[in-house]
Amino acid sequence: MPKEARPSTGEQARQHALAQLRQAILRGEMAPAQRLVENELAEQFGVTRASVRAALIELESEGLVERIRNRGSRVRVVTVEEAVAITECRMVLEGLCAGKAAREASDEQLDQLLALGEAMSKAVADGEPVTYSDLNHELHARIREFSGQQVAVELLERLNAQLVRHRFQLALRPGRPQKSLSEHLAMIEAIRARDPRAAEEAVRSHLAGVIDALRE
Repeated sequence: MPKEARPSTGEQARQHALAQLRQAILRGEMAPAQRLVENELAEQFGVTRASVRAALIELESEGLVERIRNRGSRVRVVTVEEAVAITECRMVLEGLCAGKAAREASDEQLDQLLALGEAMSKAVADGEPVTYSDLNHELHARIREFSGQQVAVELLERLNAQLVRHRFQLALRPGRPQKSLSEHLAMIEAIRARDPRAAEEAVRSHLAGVIDALRE
């Protein structure tokens, strides 16, 4: 991330540091357990240490950073056990969103889900697991958006942010995209059929498969 001219103090500086750090963690540019040195980050982002420190505190509340007494901050390591527990929570919230999307989504939005399913099928056929992973993330995001359940959306965004590394690792596991593709297509089909119960069950079934894969 190149250093650019930025306001060195104030709320804008804090927001800039926060956005840059969050993006770097979510994209995997900063690895789990990587130390986050305030001086280095302040210089990199063109802000004060105070702005970086405030951003780190915010990211700690989001579960992306952990601050260790007398040792500074680092990117938080999410264990497999934690990832499973988070995914169990996702089952409830994403099932809720899928059911509501089946009732609330417009015909145009349903067409968007169909197009995503087709793109995911192509990514699997072409052997492009990273593209498939990105489309997977987008599909879940669109379902949440179309549900209109904003409280669930906000909770899920916070939960999902902690699973980025595990999501990429699963996507790169041989055979995993092929297996999860059918689960995602079933979710899309149930939502497009405007069947809330089937949509919720399809999401729960898919995430149960994710839990099995995490434990392997």
